[in-house]
Amino acid sequence: MTTTSEEDLGAGSVPVTVVIATRNRREELLRTLERLRALPERPPVIVVDNGSSDGAAERVRAAFPEAEVIRLHHNLGAPARNIGVLAARTPYVAFSDDDSWWEPGALRLAAETFDAHPRLGLIAASMLVGPERAPDPINAMLAATPLRGGPDQPGPPVLGFLACGSVVRRQAFLQAGGFSPVLFFPGEEQLLAYDLAALGWDRCHVPDVVAVHEPSPLREPAAGRRRVQARNALLTVWLRRPAGVVLRETAGLAARAPRDPACGQALLSALLRVPLVIAGRRRLPAHVEAAARLLESGARPAEREAGHTAAPGGRDVPGAGVPS
Repeated sequence: MTTTSEEDLGAGSVPVTVVIATRNRREELLRTLERLRALPERPPVIVVDNGSSDGAAERVRAAFPEAEVIRLHHNLGAPARNIGVLAARTPYVAFSDDDSWWEPGALRLAAETFDAHPRLGLIAASMLVGPERAPDPINAMLAATPLRGGPDQPGPPVLGFLACGSVVRRQAFLQAGGFSPVLFFPGEEQLLAYDLAALGWDRCHVPDVVAVHEPSPLREPAAGRRRVQARNALLTVWLRRPAGVVLRETAGLAARAPRDPACGQALLSALLRVPLVIAGRRRLPAHVEAAARLLESGARPAEREAGHTAAPGGRDVPGAGVPS
């Protein structure tokens, strides 16, 4: 396991690196880095620039020399975070988007929680949204999950989370393979949650670990995000779920295509990735499949149809369905 000494981190710091994947959101990224710089934990920060054309990498290097910048020539999507995790020298890694950051004390509590729970692979934080810091509905959904964990777990188990509100044990993340290139972005979280669960790592909602998200206005139109989210929800099913679920979800998306062009586009885009799915397909263990089915049975019908729960700011939360 990679470790970092207190001398490496500096007095008062914590063994948590913040990894940010960014693309063409220079001003939001600079704001986020200011917030992270002000944290009492003083976390190391790694910025992975997904082929930006707005000069973000140069500005970060000039204004935040303490941050490590990894500049990519092409946009890798969510798997760009994997590169940041590989570069991290701490046992724990927190993810931020270029329009999100962590509350003071959150990263210290996350590190202490991981230290106290050696089988904990992922923490799903509470999210506050916008300048008014409104609680994101995902907080209540994660807290009210029908899944039940053991008495030694620090919070309710999860099979879905927001990447920008998550902290991982580096060892567990790398063992699970990180975020899948098959999915690109968005909706990449559920597959990682499945794979962590399949490897025996706990994934828990820890409400007192808190992140803030002030959504950027620079984002793909909602229709485009919905199309790609539907594609990635289907790809996740194809990659991990049994044949009966694959057939049901594929048929459901196809049936909606005549009245919803986005569904047809999502299905076509998924079909183009079939060779990658075949190469990466493996069934979930029985206990993880049972948990996935329990979440599906408790999700509201609209959530089951979409395969995800929409949160404020256009974030999407696969696997967050709870009883209505």
